[in-house]
Amino acid sequence: MLVEELARLLEADFEGDGKRPITGVAEIDSAGPEQVAFAAGSRGERQAAASRAGCLLVPKSFPSLPGRTLIRVDDPRAAFARVVRRFHPPRRPAPGIDPAATVAPDAVLGPEVYVGPQAVIESGARIGARTVIGAGCYIGSGSVIGEDGFLYANVTIYSGVEIGRRAVIHSGAVLGADGFGFVFTGGRYEKFPQIGKVEIGDDVEIGANCCIDRAALGATRIGDGVKLDNMVHVAHNVRIGNHVVIAAQTGISGGVVIEDYAVIGGQVGLGDKARIERGAVLGSGCGVLTSKVIRAGQTVWGTP
Repeated sequence: MLVEELARLLEADFEGDGKRPITGVAEIDSAGPEQVAFAAGSRGERQAAASRAGCLLVPKSFPSLPGRTLIRVDDPRAAFARVVRRFHPPRRPAPGIDPAATVAPDAVLGPEVYVGPQAVIESGARIGARTVIGAGCYIGSGSVIGEDGFLYANVTIYSGVEIGRRAVIHSGAVLGADGFGFVFTGGRYEKFPQIGKVEIGDDVEIGANCCIDRAALGATRIGDGVKLDNMVHVAHNVRIGNHVVIAAQTGISGGVVIEDYAVIGGQVGLGDKARIERGAVLGSGCGVLTSKVIRAGQTVWGTP
């Protein structure tokens, strides 16, 4: 790919050698003459001056560098992500059902679906077109996975789980297990039946070993564009809005509401029925007490 072709891909202007070939991507400190990197901020300016990269993605306000080839974009990091996808597209196996997979006769599989070895798809499940079900995955009865999803090996989807389009779910994740619901009576705990479901929107990514519990009644809901890091626990009846990001080892108790665009750091603990309003930021390791409300746009650190 030539620099001028890369600029067209990004719908951006370039300066320098438009005919320079670009064969790959790299970090700015290690990039070579046929690789593209990105630079931003004052640190990026210093790095760019010393970099051997054949092409740099830079902000529109970035100073000119004599003799260097630059592509000016609104957001260098986002543009670089597009370029990385161009040079390293996701590897998807060829469509088909592995002979070692088990698919119920009444399960519905869309066109160009892949089902890996030892995967199990139960009765009434529906898998959207072009979705990949990795080796050893389990899809429970009546569950739905939308188009263009990608489930890595050994994902478990219980019955009654609905997943939107373009989901990415990493190995070891469990969706739809019973919520932690018990009633203390007569000196002992009795299980409160967990008969609800899980509903997950479009463009959601769920990290390795995450657990998302089904609702006791109704639904545990996760909105569009949500990104969960590894080992996040989402309890029964939680409602997460759109475009929320949650870092690793965070635990979200039952009935918590997290509104759109909230950002939650790692190892955060949220008590029952807490409410995190739109755009709030919870710093790593903080604790939010039961029923507490974090107001829109607030940034919170510490425990409690």
